[in-house]
Amino acid sequence: MKHFINEHAGDDLNQLLLRASRYPEIDVPFAVEQIAARRQIREKLPTWYANDNLVFPAAIAAEQCSSEQTAAYKQRLVDPSAHVCDLTGGLGIDSFFFSRKVKQVTYIERLKTYCDAARQNFVQLGADNINVQEGDALVLLPDLPSSIDVFYIDPARRGKEGKRLFALRECEPDLTTILPRLLQHAPKVIAKLSPMADLRQTLSLLPGTTEIHVLSVRNDCKELLFIIDRTPFATSPPVHCIHLARDKEESFSFNLQEEKDFSTAWVDSLQTYLYEPNASILKAGAFKTITRQGVKKLHANSHLYTSYELLEDFPGRRFKVEYTLPFSSKCCKTLHKSIPQAHITTRNFPLNTEALRQRTQITDGGDLYLFATTVYSNIKTLIICRKIPT
Repeated sequence: MKHFINEHAGDDLNQLLLRASRYPEIDVPFAVEQIAARRQIREKLPTWYANDNLVFPAAIAAEQCSSEQTAAYKQRLVDPSAHVCDLTGGLGIDSFFFSRKVKQVTYIERLKTYCDAARQNFVQLGADNINVQEGDALVLLPDLPSSIDVFYIDPARRGKEGKRLFALRECEPDLTTILPRLLQHAPKVIAKLSPMADLRQTLSLLPGTTEIHVLSVRNDCKELLFIIDRTPFATSPPVHCIHLARDKEESFSFNLQEEKDFSTAWVDSLQTYLYEPNASILKAGAFKTITRQGVKKLHANSHLYTSYELLEDFPGRRFKVEYTLPFSSKCCKTLHKSIPQAHITTRNFPLNTEALRQRTQITDGGDLYLFATTVYSNIKTLIICRKIPT
C-alpha cells in the first residue's frame, strides 16, 4: 500500500478511482484518501509528510489541522508539568506537539476512524504520553481526571454540505455554551478559532480571556488563539501578533483599549521608506499603536507607513520609495510602457489589485512593487518602490 501511494502520488485522483479495477489487490479509495491528505500536509506538516508510516483518516482532517509552526508555537502556552486535554483531537497534530512539551496529553475524538489513526500514528511518532479516548468530549467530561490543567479546543468550522463557518456560536461544539463547564473542571482553556473571526466581538463572547495570540505563517493569517482563565486578571487582555516566517519570527503586542485610545498624526508627505505591517498586525487591527515602532501613517484608512530612517526591525515588509505618481486615467493608459512588470498592492483604493492590473496592463512579477493607495489630503497615489531584503 505504501509503495502504491508513493508511486501514484502525482496522479489525477479521479482517474485513479476510475481505474481501480486494475489494482484488485489495493483498496484504491483508501489509497486516494491518503494521497489527497498527504498533498494537503506537504507544506504545513513536512515531518509528517516525510513519514510514510502515518495514516490519515480523511483528507478534510488535513485541511483544518494546525501547521507544524503554529502547533510548535502553542507549546509556549503550557507548562512542562501540565496535563493537557485536547477536546477536538482530529488528526492529532496539536496533541502530538503538546506531548513533546508537557507531562501528559489526553486526546478525545468522537470518530472511531480518527481515533484508530491517532493511536497508530502516535506509536509511530514515539508519543507514548498521549491517552486516546473515543467519544463525545462533553459526554466524557464528568469522568475526565481531575489532574487536567488545560483544555485545548478547536471547534469544527464546517457545517452542512461542507459549508465554512466563521461565527463562533455556529461552530461545533459551541464554545460560548460549554465554556463555564470547562472552567469548572480545569483552570485554563486554549481555544483555536477561525482567522476570519472578529477579535472584539469574540472577546465579548468569551469572558475570562487573558491573552489573544494572532498567528500568521508566511504573511497569511492562520489562527486566532484565545487563552481563557478561570480567574481572569486582564480588563483589556494583551494581543500578541506573531508572524512565523521561514527563518525568523516577528512579534508585536498591544491591547484593544490602547489601540482605541491611541492618538497618532498622519504625515503630509511620503518619506524615504514605506512599510506594510505583517498579516497578524493587520488582522489584529493595530493600525495606530504600530506607530510606536517609529513610523508615521500615510492616511487614517490606508494602513501604510513611512519614515526617513530605515527601521531594521519593523514587523512587516519594508520598501525603498523610488517615486510616486498621481492616479489618473491618463496615467493608467501609458504606465505599462515605463513599468511593464510589477507586484501590485491596493489599500484604501477604489480599484482592487486585479482591476488595476487590467487597467494598467502591468504584468505580475519583477523587482518593482507598486502600491496604489490614498495618502494625506485624500489623494489617490501610486507609489513605486523596491523591496528591502529581510
